[in-house]
Amino acid sequence: MKKLYSTLYVSTQETYISKERENIVISLRGKEIGRMPVHLVNSVVCLGNVLCSPFLLGFCAENNVTISFFTEYGKFLARVTGPVSGNILLRKQQYKYSWDDKFCLETAKSIMIGKLANSRTVLNRALRDHADKIPDTEGLRKVSQDLQKSMSNVLDAAGLDELRGMEGDAANAYFGVFDSLILIGKNKFFMRGRSRRPPEDNVNCLLSFIYTLLAHDVASALEGVGLDPQAGFLHKDRSGRASLALDIMEEFRPVIADRLALTLINLSQLETKGFKKSSAGGVLMDEKNRKIVIDAYRKRKDEEVFHPFFKENIKIGILFHAQALLFARYVRGDIDAYPPFIWK
Repeated sequence: MKKLYSTLYVSTQETYISKERENIVISLRGKEIGRMPVHLVNSVVCLGNVLCSPFLLGFCAENNVTISFFTEYGKFLARVTGPVSGNILLRKQQYKYSWDDKFCLETAKSIMIGKLANSRTVLNRALRDHADKIPDTEGLRKVSQDLQKSMSNVLDAAGLDELRGMEGDAANAYFGVFDSLILIGKNKFFMRGRSRRPPEDNVNCLLSFIYTLLAHDVASALEGVGLDPQAGFLHKDRSGRASLALDIMEEFRPVIADRLALTLINLSQLETKGFKKSSAGGVLMDEKNRKIVIDAYRKRKDEEVFHPFFKENIKIGILFHAQALLFARYVRGDIDAYPPFIWK
């Protein structure tokens, strides 16, 4: 299985990243604050006012290290990468299938089954571990049962629009009880439904930031096996949107991103004062909290989990590559269906 390399996250404002021999060097106001050999890095994520030297950009491109730029609060801006890797025949087949309604529908069904199953896992684990602390256990059980029924309905969907409608209904039901999973600090951490662009509360702000980190890793994994992250099957194509990355990350959202957010909140690892309302009405997270989240996400990726398809324990950070590899095999016709990762 592929080795897990590091993603270098740079969130300190006004930092400057440069090249020195075979190292990526990070400086702040002329003083070096960190460095890492390029052979240990697979991507660099720059958040906010982070500058890169032209020599570093070329150096990273030559070494297949992608540099992604986001706003300070996680909105994607741009990506610098080297020559496209992978078999051109694989991408041609991917583009061909993206126009095939039947292939898109069957692929989207597999993706949806993974997302719904993992959403149920989040609810069921909360009921198993914290039933005495959850005020509305019956509400959680009902949504879990409804998600189970939705998995059966997904298989009978006649078209993508119908399937997307099911996905929307399931997401509304899931996030409708998400607040019950937040066990402490309810005066600062609560959810009254999913909100984006901008997030309207602290929990939505936290989720959106973790989803940004997750989307970056999934897109990098897809590019690593030669697929185009923008040509998707469930999410509609849109200029500048990594639709396939959004497709594949659906199965990871509940068990990686949502559970991480709940852990950070329920273990009081975040500074409540680190969330502020912007003039535009959205909630923003400060640098200290972003670093806490990034560190927790990085540690999470180092944990191991059993992969049912490969039948071995692999690090969570490798899951994205494993699923990208399976999707590439599916597009090539080596396997009959895409097997989403289902957390047990």
